[in-house]
Amino acid sequence: MTHIWVRAEQRPNEERVGITPDGVAALLAAGFQVTVEDSAVRAIPIAGYRATGCAIAPENTWPDAPRNAIIFGLKELPEDGTPLPHRHILFGHAYKGQPAGQTLLKRFKAGGGTLYDIEYLVDEAGRRVAAFGYWAGYAGAAVALKCWAAQARGGIAGPVAKYPGKQALLADLGAELAAIGPARPRAIVIGALGRVGTGAADLCEAMGVGVTKWDMAETAHAGPFPEVLAHEIFLNCILARPGCPVFVPKSALTAPRTLSVIGDIACDPTSEFSPIKVYDHATDWAAPALRVAENPVLDVTAIDNLPSLLPVESSKDFAGLLLPSLLGLDDLAGGVWGRAKALFDRHSALA
Repeated sequence: MTHIWVRAEQRPNEERVGITPDGVAALLAAGFQVTVEDSAVRAIPIAGYRATGCAIAPENTWPDAPRNAIIFGLKELPEDGTPLPHRHILFGHAYKGQPAGQTLLKRFKAGGGTLYDIEYLVDEAGRRVAAFGYWAGYAGAAVALKCWAAQARGGIAGPVAKYPGKQALLADLGAELAAIGPARPRAIVIGALGRVGTGAADLCEAMGVGVTKWDMAETAHAGPFPEVLAHEIFLNCILARPGCPVFVPKSALTAPRTLSVIGDIACDPTSEFSPIKVYDHATDWAAPALRVAENPVLDVTAIDNLPSLLPVESSKDFAGLLLPSLLGLDDLAGGVWGRAKALFDRHSALA
């Protein structure tokens, strides 16, 4: 019997979960064993999981789970250097040369465990089977607009916090923009046809922001892209990968530009393939904006858990997309899971 152990998230400001109580009930009905850790912060209360009849474990006890259990979480594990003997489903961020990712792979190698990286769970055509993309784009555009509004007030964006739902975010952001008057920036979204770009464009349009929508056709010539510098806000919604063009070169720091806010929603600054070369580390909830230039001002916002600003909507959306694949976990050798394992094997051999 396949045993799925849903761990509590241990990263600050992370309340999402990858499966709902309805999903747990579906797994139990299909013959899976399911354990869900309690959590003091999870957006979906433990009572709903308990009602399914699954096992409930104390928070953060996954290291002591049976060795045959598949540990399922979202964000990174505590960076304590311990070997990892279990099979884990999570966002590993480990296959593009990121330093922390290389350390993670070495921990799996030392423990004999396996990483099934959620970012690389793909169907036969190479399309991701589940992602938080839409809500990452939606929240990322909101934070970028907060950065622009703060600049209009003569300052820099302050801390951000989770919202109970989409309408609360729209009301808060709308009030913030209204307080500075009727002027609105122009935004360019690159990757506008994808889930992330769609979410970013939807938020901008809801706020009355004009949006230039670009995708592969507009960037096929590989640059340069002076149009990016001609907008007040640039929202990057394309994952860093080999061959990705540079949208904002280092020279943009001193070049003539209208651009004052970069929202790097894809947020992979430590990858050599990053298309934004004016910063090198992520921002966070406490300090969402990184000022990289003055006169004129240029702020970068690059938060790597943006959907957590809307944890309930993003969890339910993602969980619905992933559940069909979770129901196939009893066949780890093929399909989505077999492809993810083969990718892990190739990369871990080099760690």
